[in-house]
Amino acid sequence: MKELELYIHIPFCVKKCNYCDFLSAPADEKSQSAYMEALKKEVSYYGKQFADREISTIFIGGGTPSWVKASYIEDLMREIYASFTIAKDAEISMECNPGTVTKEKLEIYKNAGINRLSMGLQSADDEELKNLGRIHTFEQFLENFNLARECGFTNINIDLMHGLPKQTVEKARETLEKVIALNPEHISSYSLIIEEGTPFFDWYKEDLILQENGETTKLLPKEDTLYQIEKMSQKYLAEHGYIRYEISNYAKKGFRCEHNIGYWQRKDYLGLGLGAASLIENVRYSNIVDIEKYIMTVCSDCKAIREENDVLDKKAQMEECMFLGLRMLEGVSKNTFAEAYGNSMEQIYGDVITKLEQEKLLINTADRIYLTDKGIDVSNYVLAHFLF
Repeated sequence: MKELELYIHIPFCVKKCNYCDFLSAPADEKSQSAYMEALKKEVSYYGKQFADREISTIFIGGGTPSWVKASYIEDLMREIYASFTIAKDAEISMECNPGTVTKEKLEIYKNAGINRLSMGLQSADDEELKNLGRIHTFEQFLENFNLARECGFTNINIDLMHGLPKQTVEKARETLEKVIALNPEHISSYSLIIEEGTPFFDWYKEDLILQENGETTKLLPKEDTLYQIEKMSQKYLAEHGYIRYEISNYAKKGFRCEHNIGYWQRKDYLGLGLGAASLIENVRYSNIVDIEKYIMTVCSDCKAIREENDVLDKKAQMEECMFLGLRMLEGVSKNTFAEAYGNSMEQIYGDVITKLEQEKLLINTADRIYLTDKGIDVSNYVLAHFLF
């Protein structure tokens, strides 16, 4: 059977974090119940449409999926297994935020088939957590992490964020030290991105301009401090056995996130739930973003929940192949590219590859191209070259 990845969106959270621009918001119990019922109907509908596919990975994200009743997750997983063919070795992940789980919840998740947790810590410094608008302390995170271990979870990712207001290299190192002491299987380490429409943008937009211009900032780390934090993190993680396999992701051997690798390699994935995106045979879809409209539409005509369809032509497919694939440290295979698009990589991108090689940003071997360490540092600049 042909492979398919599955993403499930649960858009509820206790409160919106100060930096967050994701499709998520608090909601009352009535809204949560109605949404989860609609979501199960969507699962059932698309299970019939993709009866010829085998689900290789599942990722339940949000929002904060662990905030809703555990019985909702249990019922959702039961519907997924009833509706789709799930691979025996499927990686099944769920986002799980500190302060929203109990031992009872974790046991229910485990028994329902979830075998990987992604826990959003961001920082081990309580002052930084408070500024981010997180609902938890580091102590609460520790309690939840240890509970997950007690309940038998042997594949846990911890999300970290660097470049935070007032953050120094020393503070960033302290967070890493505390996290690595827990021995998680996977660590995602992202630089803070300040998006318009968030409190952080209102608070730090002047600093953001100064940072981008390389000038002295008031609260955000200076550009050279941010660089030092990133370099320290890379070195420290490598020294402790975490292999960097993507620009922002590190894992112990055998614990890479297969679901996210599918995104970077442009595998087909089906997104279910409010605002969820899909890529099916080079067509991108996205669902309705209004929750009331989503619930009503699923109940009346499930296929009508798709708001946008974007058929990707060959040019767009090749662009995605390069700027997504080059995020991974193994880079992009020339043979795979040629088989997929009927042209060699040199025919399409020869001049770009030569230029970036000369700038020592790209390594070009017989079968692959991939970023150098210098290229990773300026990855946005490099990846932009592969957009026509």
